[in-house]
Amino acid sequence: MASEEELFSNIDALLEEEPQLPPPAERARLREAAGITQVRLAQALALKSTQSIKNWENGRSEPTGSRLAAYQRLLRGWATKYPATGTAPAAAPASAAVTRPQVPTMFTGPAAPEAPESVPTAPVQASTTPERPAARPSSTSRRPVEKKPAAPALDPRFPHGPLAVLDGDGSAYGTGGIVLECPATTVVELVEWTLRESGFGAPKLNRYGKDSDPLIVLTAAAAVRLGLPERLEGHEQRRSLRLPEDHPVVKQVAKAKWQLTQRGFGPWARIYRKAQGRERQCVQLAILSWDALDERSWPGVSDMEPADIARVLGAYAQRVITPRGSTAVSGLELMTALRPPTKPERDAETGNWVSSYNPGSLGTAPMDPAPPEATPEHPVVVNSGWTGGFLNEEAYQWVRSVETLTDEECTLPFAVGLDLNTAFLAAAARLVVGLSAPDHFQAPKFNPKIPGSWLVDLSHIELDPRLPSPFTPDGTRPTGPAWYQTHTIAYAQELGYDVHPIEAYLRRETGAYLDPWHDRLKNAYVDTLADLGVTRDLDDRQFLAAMEQHKQVDPALSAVLSAIKATVKGGVGKLRERPQGKNYKEGERWPALERPTWRPDIRAAVISKARVNMHRKLNNMAKMTGLFPLAVLSDCVVYPSPGDSPLDFLPYAASGKPQPGAFRLGPTPGLAKLEGVQSMLWAVDLMEKGLNPARHIKGGDAVLDEGE
Repeated sequence: MASEEELFSNIDALLEEEPQLPPPAERARLREAAGITQVRLAQALALKSTQSIKNWENGRSEPTGSRLAAYQRLLRGWATKYPATGTAPAAAPASAAVTRPQVPTMFTGPAAPEAPESVPTAPVQASTTPERPAARPSSTSRRPVEKKPAAPALDPRFPHGPLAVLDGDGSAYGTGGIVLECPATTVVELVEWTLRESGFGAPKLNRYGKDSDPLIVLTAAAAVRLGLPERLEGHEQRRSLRLPEDHPVVKQVAKAKWQLTQRGFGPWARIYRKAQGRERQCVQLAILSWDALDERSWPGVSDMEPADIARVLGAYAQRVITPRGSTAVSGLELMTALRPPTKPERDAETGNWVSSYNPGSLGTAPMDPAPPEATPEHPVVVNSGWTGGFLNEEAYQWVRSVETLTDEECTLPFAVGLDLNTAFLAAAARLVVGLSAPDHFQAPKFNPKIPGSWLVDLSHIELDPRLPSPFTPDGTRPTGPAWYQTHTIAYAQELGYDVHPIEAYLRRETGAYLDPWHDRLKNAYVDTLADLGVTRDLDDRQFLAAMEQHKQVDPALSAVLSAIKATVKGGVGKLRERPQGKNYKEGERWPALERPTWRPDIRAAVISKARVNMHRKLNNMAKMTGLFPLAVLSDCVVYPSPGDSPLDFLPYAASGKPQPGAFRLGPTPGLAKLEGVQSMLWAVDLMEKGLNPARHIKGGDAVLDEGE
């Protein structure tokens, strides 16, 4: 048997005439760095690479400019397939690629592989905007990045991270400062390059889940280079536009035996073939000039340089999920990725592995809601002739009556707005929801541990008119029997009132379905804030100062934070997606109903708990301080204040610590931050006009967090 070095020498002799490959000593170092130490690996490398080299020389394989990248891919791939004895598979390190000094270092390490449920994310380093390379990079370019102790390990199957941003020169900017040369000039070539050569993708977030498909983001110039129009134009909203079926690119995709999803070739296009075994064949495209990145969720990102766009999206992919559409779509996809509907199970009779229900998930089949949980156009309502009313569990939109203001309140100089951090996310923590179909009950005894919808008369409950009613979104007192989610009724009991349900739709199988979703998004939110200088160890005064300037610390990371917040709101809203399109007819099923994640009852549970949490704090504030709010809009509340800071009216103990139960400042979900400050005269003027000060106190028009 030939020695390992002899075999490598034979290969090197074939490579000697190729000027773009490193010298033999450098190749030996690359092999050593890749962990290639076994003779059997050397034999496999000799057999396979010899044929590859002959193909190159005969002009049947890759162009000259790609040979170095191919050589490195051989090293990485075989090092993974044939690891050295006693060692784990190793990915090629940063030093195994050519450094291009003209392209400055970017942020972040590659995407982290996930443990079965969730994995804490690594801190993200802030940086300045990198310049574009002076010339088109060679096939692979990874600049050395300072290694941080907490950085996660590379998944050897996805050495280049979860995604890339492709520009018009064919440069694909990935995470961690990597730049690859993409030779594709058509969409089909791009898909095949992405799957076969690029090394893009991300590991599954749950052991029963699926790996994330690679995402390629196209700049306007890249879209044109691939034969796509720079923009989609039409009379309808741009989000609903797509290429026509007879467009040349759509025809090319079909001719190459690739498929598009039902939403066609739009701003977010998925191109796939049926999976072969466990290997998925799917690439996600996002086209920036087609408004793939909504400015409200990704502020300023579309206008950034490709390297910075890769930085923003890479951080989001590392901490949340590889984007698969809007932040709302990604929020919903994250639920499924963390709670896969099925798991493999061995059949007792045949001994074969079969797909079975994964406990705690929503399963694979869509589930119709109870009539009061549905929307008026839903088939279960229209076909049954239901007239019994609907759940109205929505976020607060309440303005206090001017008549209830006292002289003392009117003489206070300021109106101060507090905003609860990701209130819906805080409500999702340890939230028990139904997993099975609803069952109907007449006159049941109320049980706060059973999720469902209850018909109850709460009109007899009289509360302080200076506070909103906890039972209605507009804060008015109920006028008769109405449908409520479990948390709303449980809060009535908490306030000391008897409740006697008339009927109910309840679920027998329950679980904390949203727990892993909550945990991952909470970590993403807190870690990103910490990277912007807002950490948990700050006292309240330091926290307010840090929040005042955190958006200026790093606009890219600030955009990541906005996207995380939009993921929470949009994901909750997608649980009750309404029909879209002017041709929809009442009573017809719409596409969203075919998803197991179309669950308006879960949405109602989140919003009910969030509204109850808000009222509980309002009530406790009144007891502790004697202060009553002027207005509430979802998770924003406005208080009259003697000073221009929350420190002037929030309750603190003698020790200086915040009083539990009231509003508290801090960077975690459910705690509060300053939303804005205006004069009391300004607030009263809006109230007299019937307008909500909480909507405008930040300046401009606040977004209502309805979960829509």
